[in-house]
Amino acid sequence: MTNLNQVVDTLETLYPLKYAESWDAPGLIVGDLTAPVTRIAFACDPTMAVIDEALEWGADLLVTHHPLFFRSVHQVSGLGARGMIVNRLNRAGCALWVGHTNADCAVRGVGQAAADGFGLVDQRALVPVDDPEAAGPVGLGRVGRLPEPVTLREFARRVCDALSIDTALGVQACGDPDTPVETVAVLPGSGDSLFDEVRAAGVDVYVTSDLRHHPATDAIEQARYEASMRAAGVTLGTGDAHVRPCLVNTPHSAIESMWFRYAVDDIADALERRFGERPETNWIRRDTDPWTFSLHRSADAPTDMTTEGE
Repeated sequence: MTNLNQVVDTLETLYPLKYAESWDAPGLIVGDLTAPVTRIAFACDPTMAVIDEALEWGADLLVTHHPLFFRSVHQVSGLGARGMIVNRLNRAGCALWVGHTNADCAVRGVGQAAADGFGLVDQRALVPVDDPEAAGPVGLGRVGRLPEPVTLREFARRVCDALSIDTALGVQACGDPDTPVETVAVLPGSGDSLFDEVRAAGVDVYVTSDLRHHPATDAIEQARYEASMRAAGVTLGTGDAHVRPCLVNTPHSAIESMWFRYAVDDIADALERRFGERPETNWIRRDTDPWTFSLHRSADAPTDMTTEGE
């Protein structure tokens, strides 16, 4: 029977740990390497609700994208939620393996899964990783093009409809809805630290998550300025008078969960080829973004924000 050590070796062949960012610590977090693995659950985040569902299903292993621990810890007692999760997993005999930035970069990893889902062709990595042995582009994010140009409105709708999980947040876009877009950069997860790389790529639109007010405002204001200069005949930036890049902001867990469209079968297929046994699999399609609802200002809300005496 396939044991956890064999499964971990397979996972880290598909999603090599050497691809991980220096601050990241993916890999095996909880588990007995000698224990058999016949049932593997998949989810974006190891939240308590996800743990409940995985254990109720009888998982021997839970594969998540996001880590249980982003920073070093000094105890895993029941005094905290993460310690309780470790203890529950151990008691139930369920291991936890994390594929984070290593899975972001890999062939058929998080970046490629999103880019494929949005219909991009001729893909390359936004921030390449040098690996001559890789079967395709590896590195953070993907840059590609659409087979045919569409408007920003049409593309944002395509992104929204392609997401694996419906969330309370929906998708936000920045730019003229009628702007034609053909070249696209995609970085699933928090991506406003890579605006310089995106601008250097010269794409029409950038799809990512967790865009903060100031970095996004700075990026679009610079894009608008460069477009106005090009319209006035000054060569600045790339392309024509259109503002680029436009922005599409997606819910974090929804875009990263697109990875499981590949990972669930890729992992099961690889284990069957290597060890002759195919595990049962269960993709836990749970919205793990922290937001539970959103509101828009009602049409009859007062607009006068002054207070008495002003």
